[in-house]
Amino acid sequence: MPSYDLVIRGGHVIDGSGADGFDADVAVRDSLIVEVGAVNGAGAEEIDARDCLVTPGFVDLHTHYDGQVMWSDRLDPSSEHGVTTIVTGNCGVGFAPVRADDHDRLINLMAGVEDIPEVVMAEGLTWQWESFADYLDAADSRPHDVDIATLVPHSALRVYVMGDRAVRREDASPDDIEQMAAHARDAVLAGAFGFGTSRALQQRSASGEPIPSVRASEDELRGILTEIASTGRGVFQLLSDFYEFTDIDGEFAMLRRLVADAGLPTMFTVNQKHSLPDGWRRLLDLTSAAAADGLPMTAQVLGRPTGLLLGHELSLTPFSRCPTYAALAGLPIADKVAELRRDEVRRRILDEAQSHPEEPWHTRFELGDPPCYEPSPQDSIAARAARAGVTSAELGYDVLLHDDGRQLMLHAMQNYARGSLDDCYEMLRHDRSVLGLGDGGAHLGLVCDASFPTTMLSYWARDRVRGPRLSVPDVVHALTRQAALALGLTDRGLVGVGCKADLNVIDHDHLQERRPEVRHDLPAGGRRIVQHADGYVATVLSGHITRRDGEATGALPGHVVRSGTIAAQR
Repeated sequence: MPSYDLVIRGGHVIDGSGADGFDADVAVRDSLIVEVGAVNGAGAEEIDARDCLVTPGFVDLHTHYDGQVMWSDRLDPSSEHGVTTIVTGNCGVGFAPVRADDHDRLINLMAGVEDIPEVVMAEGLTWQWESFADYLDAADSRPHDVDIATLVPHSALRVYVMGDRAVRREDASPDDIEQMAAHARDAVLAGAFGFGTSRALQQRSASGEPIPSVRASEDELRGILTEIASTGRGVFQLLSDFYEFTDIDGEFAMLRRLVADAGLPTMFTVNQKHSLPDGWRRLLDLTSAAAADGLPMTAQVLGRPTGLLLGHELSLTPFSRCPTYAALAGLPIADKVAELRRDEVRRRILDEAQSHPEEPWHTRFELGDPPCYEPSPQDSIAARAARAGVTSAELGYDVLLHDDGRQLMLHAMQNYARGSLDDCYEMLRHDRSVLGLGDGGAHLGLVCDASFPTTMLSYWARDRVRGPRLSVPDVVHALTRQAALALGLTDRGLVGVGCKADLNVIDHDHLQERRPEVRHDLPAGGRRIVQHADGYVATVLSGHITRRDGEATGALPGHVVRSGTIAAQR
């Protein structure tokens, strides 16, 4: 009779605490880790982890799988990259609470903000809910390959209470604020982990309107956050256009007042804006000053450039504004490529491209396999074209026709102002930063940053040569225990006796993400970008092996994790 449900043997344990690794076996029984050391008893299942790392499962604090949890058992691509817990409801967008008359409004909002086709959501969402508690129950009624934690989305909450007035971004009345606060409190009591909002002007619905939360007043935010705080739980997540307001200090001062009044741990997005390449330093300095004053504020950062993927199968290319190219948009990829290879079509598109000389070819790079997320400025399309004696548009046109038109181009829009990741290194090393911003489940035809855990372990902790690296224990800590505690999850993120058995077994020497690719497997045949990885020997969730050697096993032990449970005591 086996002594354990699972034994992982002979691995090098990086336990998530940030401490150095050690060699040990790990034994699991009843979804918990029960032994770490020399394990003598047999397991019903065993994994040979010799020459491999054994880590906790990764926690992704910033995803947008709010819809995908309803139509898919698997929360990939995140679950393909060692993630065992995701957080939805970020940036204030989601699908609950909602009235029946507002389904289309929320679909239109998510289509614009997160680049999810409306037809996908119209077919994939069952709308078996109105309240946020109902939404949690609906998500929990389906098995998944990760655990799901949620934030109450501000824009959905605003539309639920204010209807058209929210869409028109009118000021909330005292009664509106009281109602929103009560619904937010009830959502947290039902299991939400807090509240997410956005004050970012670039986030717009499919109709082109700014999202409902973008200019919510300080009083509105204070009313909601204070009521959530009355539960003794909750975090506050924020995306803000600090740079678009009167000044960074003024917007941050408002955020400080909100945190001081409500007391909720607060996470907000920090990226390097290329138009203001040192603005992030001011934000992190302000965050450090707030923390020194006892305010629990943290910056969410990402360890690679953020921007867009460009390609003929995706939402955009550098030639999307050219009329001749736009006329080919509805063609299957093979037919589109055949047309693009015709000399006459190529000549017309390149002629039309001359009317857009501002195209930023110096921040566009051919994405290889495996992809490089710290390309040299000398490898930009602009630099390569100059060396070849052709225009950037000519070279870019030819590059995107490689691999039968499936070649992709990385357009680095943030975190790459100086042509390296040195600024990201400083962000990652800052004592008030936490990893996030993978955006899994969103930007389905533009971005695939959900693979960032693999980048962190393969590039930052092994391969980087253009600057300093990070240690494996530090990277694992950031992906596991640090992220779990930022949300208030105390049962995971460590390889220790009594901890939840969420684990990864990783062949670190061969860990590598592959070039992103397109898959048409969404409801209504919708398109999305996925990204595979080599080197994940096994991923374990609650003691069950969900992925082995890169393939799903069929095990789906994931569920909705609710605040206020033993797993989520702050």
